[in-house]
Amino acid sequence: MGFFSHSICKSTSTYNQLSLSVENLIRRLYVIVIKIGIVKRMSWAIRRLLRGAMHVFSWFVVPYTYLVSARIRSNRLPPIENPLLQIPAVTLAAKIRTGQIKSEDVVSAYIERCRQVNPILNAIVEERFEHALQEARQIDDEIAKKLRTEEQMMTETPILGVPVTIKESLAVKGMSNTGGRKLKKKRIAQQDSPVVEQIRKSGGVILLVSNTPELCLCWETYNKCTGLTKNPYNLKRTVGGSSGGEAALISSAASLIGVTTDIAGSSRLPAAFVGVFGHKPSPFSVSPYGHNPSCEDESWGNFFTPGAMCRYAEDLPLLLKAMSDPSGVPLSLETTVNLTEINYFYMENDGPTGLTEPIQPDIQAAIQNVVNHFNAEKVHLKRLIWALDISICKMLRMKNIETIYTQQHDGQPNTTAGKELLKYFCGCSDSDLPSVVIGPMQHIVQNYIPSSRLAFLDEQTELLRKDFLDLLGKNGVFIYPVFPNTAHRHFAIFHKLVDTSYMMVFNTLGFPAASCMVGLDREKLPIGVQIVASPGQDHLIFAVAQELERKYGGWVPPPSHG
Repeated sequence: MGFFSHSICKSTSTYNQLSLSVENLIRRLYVIVIKIGIVKRMSWAIRRLLRGAMHVFSWFVVPYTYLVSARIRSNRLPPIENPLLQIPAVTLAAKIRTGQIKSEDVVSAYIERCRQVNPILNAIVEERFEHALQEARQIDDEIAKKLRTEEQMMTETPILGVPVTIKESLAVKGMSNTGGRKLKKKRIAQQDSPVVEQIRKSGGVILLVSNTPELCLCWETYNKCTGLTKNPYNLKRTVGGSSGGEAALISSAASLIGVTTDIAGSSRLPAAFVGVFGHKPSPFSVSPYGHNPSCEDESWGNFFTPGAMCRYAEDLPLLLKAMSDPSGVPLSLETTVNLTEINYFYMENDGPTGLTEPIQPDIQAAIQNVVNHFNAEKVHLKRLIWALDISICKMLRMKNIETIYTQQHDGQPNTTAGKELLKYFCGCSDSDLPSVVIGPMQHIVQNYIPSSRLAFLDEQTELLRKDFLDLLGKNGVFIYPVFPNTAHRHFAIFHKLVDTSYMMVFNTLGFPAASCMVGLDREKLPIGVQIVASPGQDHLIFAVAQELERKYGGWVPPPSHG
């Protein structure tokens, strides 16, 4: 799907000349950027300029978003009729292992729901329904034979017989694992990723792999293989990204629990946009390997992690327990939490000199309600104004992240930035805009930002990390926006990129964080609030999430016909 694609490719010779010209233009722009000091220092004026640039970009993006919306029919989903679809995983797992409910019946119910909603939402890349039914029958037979006690099953296989969906970028043996890329030969996973292996060992029944933007590089879930995934609450609105396929399925009752990923809010933003719970775990509590795109940088696992997404907050500890790496960082998921003993802190936004858009009034009101409920203390962490700077520089400096420009077996990349930009704007590229521009962005950060500037940002990162550790300790949580607005129109994210710093900063700092459903706005779109804790204190986030679900009602079924 081209963003502003037009025209067709010219002759080979003309094309090569143009691509070289584009590459030369890029190099000249690098020099200009350095000379005017944009990357040397982000003064107040420059930060305002960047914010202004986003507004100017919106003049082109917003009309496009309305054009896309106009082509989408305002359908509603079929109603949720099977009661098995509205039982939390904790309850389902208990009823399955005690023989009160058959896994086959549950799996069949979710398969039927997937078939109902996917033609409308476009969230599934590839399904394995027949295999899932076979596995469910085997589980039912095992339970009937009473080969293990209920306690053994609960301990060894906590999600025995419960259906699970997986983001397509995580390897599931025998399934598509292209990361949304349009390839000449489809990439099939040869083995399970470690987190998927843990899901199987925990008794989960994998139904399918779900849609993601190309190489997980966007907060809009679309690619040239599967297409655009839509929001169950309003098809003309985005489901977010990059775990948008999971979010659409879970919120529409076509999935119950799902394994996502989170590198810059990829689990939290979709959860907020569809009214479910999305968690970014503490680094290395879940294995970060077996993902496409891959990365060989030693700090990859501090920034990136598989995530947990659930319709019901009470399922978060259960799912994370099933996902956890046995040799990874241990978590205290079964620790009893007294909510009255937690220290609550909050900020309404990223500060008066931040780069982000103002917080939507309905979100402001929702956060204030949460703050009042917990009697949270307002704080001002001044270094949060550097959230975007430190996060972008951290991510783009990682070495050997797989992109469309990654060197192949012959030592040469598939394409160059100049060629790919020209192909994209001529409507000939097999890639989407984020995948095309990632190369030039990496080149700028890795080759042209002065070392003094990078050292300053690294220092701010460590100081901000210390600020949070000192504030939260082992018994504090931080209440913060997920994003300035509820679900916007498709592709509007392209003029709101700086607003993702609300989420991305916690990847940079290595803190666990979750998006929690706290209500609907005036347009009946879900509102999410972000809850953050110190590394290793995921159980505090889960306790708060469950209290928010109790207080505000949690997931609300999306509009349906009939």
